[in-house]
Amino acid sequence: MKYYIIAGEASGDLHGSNLIKALKAKDANADIRCWGGDLMQQAGGTLAKHYKTMAFMGFIEVLLNITAIFKNITFCKEDIQEFNPDVIVFIDYSGFNLRIAKWAKKNNFTTNYYISPQIWASREGRISKIKRDIDAMYVILPFEKEFYEKKHGFPVHFVGHPLIDAISDLNIVDEQKFRATNNLDVKKPIIALLPGSRKQEVQKMLSLMLSIIGDFQEYQFVIAGAPSLEKDFYTSFLKNPNVGFVSNLTYNLLSTSHAALVTSGTATLETSLFKVPQVVCYRANWLSYQIAKRIITLEYISLVNLIMKKEVVKELIQDDLNTKDLKVELQKILGGSSREKQLLAYTELEKKLGGKGASMNAAELIVKNA
Repeated sequence: MKYYIIAGEASGDLHGSNLIKALKAKDANADIRCWGGDLMQQAGGTLAKHYKTMAFMGFIEVLLNITAIFKNITFCKEDIQEFNPDVIVFIDYSGFNLRIAKWAKKNNFTTNYYISPQIWASREGRISKIKRDIDAMYVILPFEKEFYEKKHGFPVHFVGHPLIDAISDLNIVDEQKFRATNNLDVKKPIIALLPGSRKQEVQKMLSLMLSIIGDFQEYQFVIAGAPSLEKDFYTSFLKNPNVGFVSNLTYNLLSTSHAALVTSGTATLETSLFKVPQVVCYRANWLSYQIAKRIITLEYISLVNLIMKKEVVKELIQDDLNTKDLKVELQKILGGSSREKQLLAYTELEKKLGGKGASMNAAELIVKNA
C-alpha cells in the first residue's frame, strides 16, 4: 500500500522514523512518502519536505512567515493528490495537520492520526474538527483514551508511548567513557540540568538552576545542550568549574545522572524513563503566564504527574521557582524516602505507558484500517 506521513518537528521525525520501520515490517510492499527529517528518510521514506523548512514557532514568527506557510499547504495538497496514497498519517503538528486533514477528508482520502494534538491541555474545541476529519486516532498517553472516549464519545486506540522504544533502542555510551570524552569529573555524582531548547527559556531556566550550585559542592552539575543551539550560547554559564556541558547527548547524560532539574515538557517523561529523580521547573514572563493560566486548565504541568494523576515529581512554577525552594526540593531527592518514593512511582508509570511496541502497534492498526 501507499502511505503519506506528515511530521513537522524533530520529535515527529524520530517517532515517524520508527513508524516507517514498523510499517515496512507489517507491509512488505509499503511505499512511503513523507514530510519529516533525516531519520524518516533513513528509515525508507521518500522525503517530500524537510521539517526544518517549516518549523515556525510563536505568533509573531507565524505572521512573518505566513506566505511560506500557505505555500507549504498548497504544495502538500498537490503532492498528496499526485502520490494518491491509500492512507494519510498525521503525526502531532496540529496547526498544519488539521488543515490538511479537513481537505483530505473532503477529497475521500483515509485519514489516520498518530500522536494526538494536546487538545486536553488547550483549545479543546478542536475535537469537532478531529471527529469530522479523522478516521482513526492512535494515542500515546493513557489518559487520552479516557479523554476522547468518555468525555467526547470519539473512539481511539491507545498504542503505548514510542519513547520507550526510542530509549530502549539506543546505544548508551559506557559511563566512564562518557565522562572522559566530555571532560566531566570521573567521581562526582551528576545532577543533570535540562533547561529546554529555546534561547529565552534556556537563559531564564539556567540562571535559576545554577543559583544553587554553591550548596552542592559534592555534586557535578551538567547542562544538556540543545541541538538547536550553538555551544557558544552556553559559554556564560560555564564559568564555574563544577558545571559541565554536553551537546545533543541528553539520553547519555540521563543514563549517568543521580538527579535532574528539568524544564517542563517531554523531558520530564524522558527523565522518568531513565529512572532519574527530578524537580520540574517552569517560569514564563508574567503576561504569557497569565494568558496560559486562562487557556490551560490542567492540574499539573509535567507529563509524569498528568499520567499518574497525582504529584509524583515536585513542580516549581513561576514565583515558586526560586533559589530557596529549588535548593530544598533538590536536597529531598538526593537520598532518603522522597527519592525512593519517586523511583517506585516511575516503575508504575512505565507500566501505565504500555511497555514496548508503540510503533508496531500503530503500524498494525494503520495497515488494518487503511
